[in-house]
Amino acid sequence: MRYRFFTCDVFTDTRFGGNQLAVLPEAEGLSDKQMQQIAREFNFSETTFVLPPEAGHDRRVRIFTPPREVPFAGHPNIGTAFVLATMGVFGPLDAPTSVTFEEQAGPVPIAIEKRQGERIWCELTAPQGLTLGESVSAQSVASAVSLTAADILTTAHAPQLASVGLPFLIAELRDREALARARPDISGLEGLVAEGIEQPDVHLYVRTSDGFDLGARMFSPMDGVPEDPATGSANCALVGLLSHLDEAASGAFSWRIAQGVEMGRPSVLEARTEKRDGVVVNVWIGGESVMVSEGLIEV
Repeated sequence: MRYRFFTCDVFTDTRFGGNQLAVLPEAEGLSDKQMQQIAREFNFSETTFVLPPEAGHDRRVRIFTPPREVPFAGHPNIGTAFVLATMGVFGPLDAPTSVTFEEQAGPVPIAIEKRQGERIWCELTAPQGLTLGESVSAQSVASAVSLTAADILTTAHAPQLASVGLPFLIAELRDREALARARPDISGLEGLVAEGIEQPDVHLYVRTSDGFDLGARMFSPMDGVPEDPATGSANCALVGLLSHLDEAASGAFSWRIAQGVEMGRPSVLEARTEKRDGVVVNVWIGGESVMVSEGLIEV
């Protein structure tokens, strides 16, 4: 059988920037094995499969990396909403609209609106509240990303597992030069696994003042993604953690995040959070996307 697919670049307004995504908007009839094979064939960080809803929402969406299915991810949600909106599935978008995707991690609400020049901007709400896992030493993270312990800042927090639907090990670096030098090291990543970090997806960040609030890189070679140019789920976890650490008991916070620069695929992610009585109650991340290709895949 033939299935229609689209590819788009997410968290960018420029084709061949941002993070690549393949979307099969009518995936009914595909088996789990076939979905995994298709994701491996595209070999992007993620491929999405859109199915009829099961719980009364707009669509069910399954997300696959080349080696496995994941319960939630950021750029696949933004890109899938963009593709479906571009296809006209949600109507003419004369006014902002909202849809909800059903995923393993839970319902994912997405706001969609047209911006200047008919560009489509989407923003997701993270499906789960912020959860914090174990911390590891600066040396352990440094070994996993080819840096020294002195490159890792621990003033605000130790390298920390954080999640709003998908866990990441988050570490702050001292400057952009250290961020640029980072490279995944398999033996160091295996060391993190030995310490109990089952899926060592490492998200590094620096604080900046160059038109962005944060610069970031995410390495996940043990999940088939040596480096990701734009990771919505990781940056959701990051800003959730930063909000949690902020001294303010309540408030609204926002960040403009650059990722993918070192890969030659610059990305722009707009993140925000809401905190009430010391608890992070909402995390959002949004951005634009551009269409790249469409076609048919034989299964």
